[in-house]
Amino acid sequence: MLIDTHAHLDFPDFAGDLDAVLARATEAGVTRIITIGTSIEGSRRAIALAEKYPQVFAVVGVHPNSADEASPDFVADLRELARNPRVVAIGETGLDYHRLPSQRILPAQPAYLAEMPLNDPREIEASIRDGAYKERQAEVFLHQLELATELGLNVVIHERDAWADTLDLLRPYSGRLRAVFHCFGKPPEALQQVLDLGHLVSFTGIVTFKNAAGAQDSVRAMPVDRFMVETDCPFLAPTPFRGKRCEPAHTRTTAAEIATMRGETLEHVAAQTTATAGAFFRFPSR
Repeated sequence: MLIDTHAHLDFPDFAGDLDAVLARATEAGVTRIITIGTSIEGSRRAIALAEKYPQVFAVVGVHPNSADEASPDFVADLRELARNPRVVAIGETGLDYHRLPSQRILPAQPAYLAEMPLNDPREIEASIRDGAYKERQAEVFLHQLELATELGLNVVIHERDAWADTLDLLRPYSGRLRAVFHCFGKPPEALQQVLDLGHLVSFTGIVTFKNAAGAQDSVRAMPVDRFMVETDCPFLAPTPFRGKRCEPAHTRTTAAEIATMRGETLEHVAAQTTATAGAFFRFPSR
C-alpha cells in the first residue's frame, strides 16, 4: 500500500482520463492520493475531487506563485474550505524566488548587468518589484501558517530558491505545527535543518534522475519515519517515464528506487511511508 502525498489532479492534464488514471494507481498499489490546491479556485476543485473519489483527499492553499492573485480576504475563503472533512492539510504554500519580476524588466544578457550604470532606473525598478513580490509571498505564507495553527492542521511547503527565508519564516511555528517540504531535492545538510525543526520531507521522481546526487544522498541519510513519497504529477515523472505525463501510479516507481538506494524492500518503504503519511495528514475514517 502506497500514498501519493502530492498530486495535482485538478490540472487540465487529467481532464480527459482521470478515471483511468485513478484505476492505474489502484493497480499499482497506490491506495490514497492527496490532490493539492494552488489557489482558492484550485482548492475548490481539489475538494470537489476528494468528495467524488473516496481514495482522494484534498490540501487547500495558495501557492507562492499565486500570491499576487490572492484577494485581500483570501484567508476567510481558505478557512471555510479547510473545514471540509476531506481536507487534510494547508498548502501548498511557501516561497518561490525562481522567477522574480526583475527577470522581466532587465535584459537577460549577463554583460548588460555588468555595464549598467549605478542607480540605473531599471535596476531600481527591478529591485523595488522584487522586494514587493517577496514581501507579498511572505505575507500570504504567514497567513496560511497562522490558519494552520488555528485549525490544528499541518502544512505542505513549496520552496524554490528561497531556502533561508523559508526557514526563517517557518522557524517560529516549530512545535505549533508540522510541515512537509514537498519535492525535496537538497543534500543532507539542508535535510538536517528540516529535521532539526521537527519537520518532514517528501521525495518525487527527481530521486531517479542521474543528476540528482544531493537528493539521493538525502534519501540514504533519511530517518525511516521522517519522509513520504509523492509524484507532484503531472510533473517530474520518474525514470523511465521522464518526459511523459506523470501520474499517481508512478509513486510505486519512485518508492522502489528509494528502497534500492536504502537497501530496503519496497514493502518496507511502502509500509513506513504510508504510516508516516497517516500520522501527518490524519485522514478521516470515512
